[in-house]
Amino acid sequence: MALIESIIARAQSNKQRIVLPESLEERTITAADKALADNLADIILIGAEAEIKALASKLGLKNIDKATIIDPATSEKTEEYAQLLFELRKKKGMTIEEARKKVLDPLYFGCLIIKSGDADGQISGALSTTGDTLRPALQIIKCAPGISCVSGAMLLITKANEYGEEGVVVMGDVAVTPMPDANQLAQIAVCTAQTAKSVAGFADPRVAMLSFSTKGSAKHEVVDKVVEATKLAKELDPSLKIDGELQADAALVPSVGQKKAPGSEIAGKANVLIAPCLEVGNIGYKLVQRLGGADAIGPILQGIARPVNDLSRGCSVDDIYKMVAITACQAMDAKN
Repeated sequence: MALIESIIARAQSNKQRIVLPESLEERTITAADKALADNLADIILIGAEAEIKALASKLGLKNIDKATIIDPATSEKTEEYAQLLFELRKKKGMTIEEARKKVLDPLYFGCLIIKSGDADGQISGALSTTGDTLRPALQIIKCAPGISCVSGAMLLITKANEYGEEGVVVMGDVAVTPMPDANQLAQIAVCTAQTAKSVAGFADPRVAMLSFSTKGSAKHEVVDKVVEATKLAKELDPSLKIDGELQADAALVPSVGQKKAPGSEIAGKANVLIAPCLEVGNIGYKLVQRLGGADAIGPILQGIARPVNDLSRGCSVDDIYKMVAITACQAMDAKN
């Protein structure tokens, strides 16, 4: 799979420091071992060193000694991180005693490592809910400048090479914000285009704002929202190549795009698709995956100042390994 190989190669070319806080989860530690063996990233594991090494030995893993292992219960940084958390959250009513307790949670500790500049990204979710993954990220790392809406993008690798970027399309939001308003939808468009650059390696993201209408062919308030979001996205990022509202066929198929939206630089050429709501995005990517035989990689969380990604609790070792590479690519981009 050329795209995945490209993502892995980019991660290996500039190793980032990736935190895996669920270090005693067997799939996670196995993926960490593979990532270390392949020089994919510098891995930071959160937990008691004796327990982590005992599990690694039980599973026959050979590379965990290359990881940095940090135990919040004994780390010399724990009090420093507790003070940092207190400063970040005291206006929300957190006391120093509560911060000292919270910092022992590996998901919080990992985000504090990132906030302090000692790591570049974090991945969890094999054991934790999406809410548990996002909560410390939003409290500690916070959203990227100009962004207030977290969303999730999916890489869709299809066999239809005539569409998107040689068959690859990036779609958002498929995971987080159920019913975005026009401003949130604009932010999702900007962030998904950035993911297309940093992760999928698109040199020229071309964003289609999807609807059931193309250029006024139907009238409805949900169409109006997409039109307004397109305008706001252009204001957020004047360099962004974007158009809408477009139906999916007008966005992807050159002959249909030319007929329905003549003169559009996006119609028929889109490689980034923005769904008008989470319901459409989630259903849409799963239909493409199941009926169209596409490989779906993600969701890739976006909008956070430093990458924090969420796994499905049904994820495989390979899923976690790929997400390490994806998070590393996002981390490189976040530093620029």
